[in-house]
Amino acid sequence: MSKVRVAGFSVSLDGFSAGIEQSLSDPLGKRGTEILQWFFHTPSFRSMHGQEGGSVGDIDDEFAHRAMDNFGAFILGRNMFGPVRGAWPDKSWKGWWGDNPPYHVPVFVLTHHPRATITMNGGTSFHFVTGGIHAALERATEAANGRDVRLGGGVATIQQYLRAGLVDELHLAIAPVLLGSGERLFGDLDALKLGYRCIRHVPAPSVMHVVLARST
Repeated sequence: MSKVRVAGFSVSLDGFSAGIEQSLSDPLGKRGTEILQWFFHTPSFRSMHGQEGGSVGDIDDEFAHRAMDNFGAFILGRNMFGPVRGAWPDKSWKGWWGDNPPYHVPVFVLTHHPRATITMNGGTSFHFVTGGIHAALERATEAANGRDVRLGGGVATIQQYLRAGLVDELHLAIAPVLLGSGERLFGDLDALKLGYRCIRHVPAPSVMHVVLARST
């Protein structure tokens, strides 16, 4: 049965999953990449970008591989797709990832502003959904065709799905980094009351991998 999952989502020790002041040079906000260092050295990440090598067989790569495995569709918030705000000024912005994004499946972008579907190389297509989180999930589930749907972020998007009780599982990589400010994943959220429990926690040299699942 298809699940809705958050996977490979990095969190700082003080609870932030993105820094402040997102921009073209800082897609994850100031210092945001510091919480992703665990991912960059894995073969899973390197192969996504056409590179070889990486730390084969370690726990980070196990979780990195799982974070991209068995997903038939993705859902992204508008800010995860790019830094453009408001109405789309033109068709030039097609995401952070170049002509061949790492998704290779349909991606549904939450937005208040309509835009035509963008078809990219490698099987990725970006579909812009103006009907809200339930409409995006309905379309993503249909497109996934029995595979899981991954919530790629950002924080506000994941929080909306958590509050609606629509997320089955979260894999968080907790990095030993203090960001001090930014977007807090569990800010104003009571994950316990929402029914989530820790079902797995695995220490790695650079992060703690934690898996939360919702009680049924």
